Amino acid sequence: MRIVTTTVIRRPIEQVFDFLTTPGNWPLWHPSSQQVTGAVDHSLLPGEQATEDFVVAGQAGRALWTVRERRAPQHWIIDGVAESGARATITYTLRPSNGGTAFERVLDFTSLPPGLPAEAHDAFHRQVDAESTEALRRLKEILDDSNH
Repeated sequence: MRIVTTTVIRRPIEQVFDFLTTPGNWPLWHPSSQQVTGAVDHSLLPGEQATEDFVVAGQAGRALWTVRERRAPQHWIIDGVAESGARATITYTLRPSNGGTAFERVLDFTSLPPGLPAEAHDAFHRQVDAESTEALRRLKEILDDSNH
């Protein structure tokens, strides 16, 4: 399952990249992110990890995220493994755009939560898509209107 969301933020690419890739900021803009621990106070480098408590599509859990790739300020990939066994990869791609930054977030579930019935996959996909859309709306609101 893949969810792709995009937005344009009126901030320089370096500022947007640093904000996005600092896990301590995730609960500020992503509605699924409840709390993040571990390496949370800086933009993470390959191999660094953070643990996230989340509620995705009504399902609470905890995931360990590990940075797989980083090409600042354009590209960042993290792989997550939830305690439930679900796995996901998130890819951030940024590029300059009319004095701001075009941001694309791709969420790929490589395995869905165990026990999720096949007939629930569509509803799960729609809910995660809605949460991802809301996340980028919040991100744009925070970064367009503040001094981060």
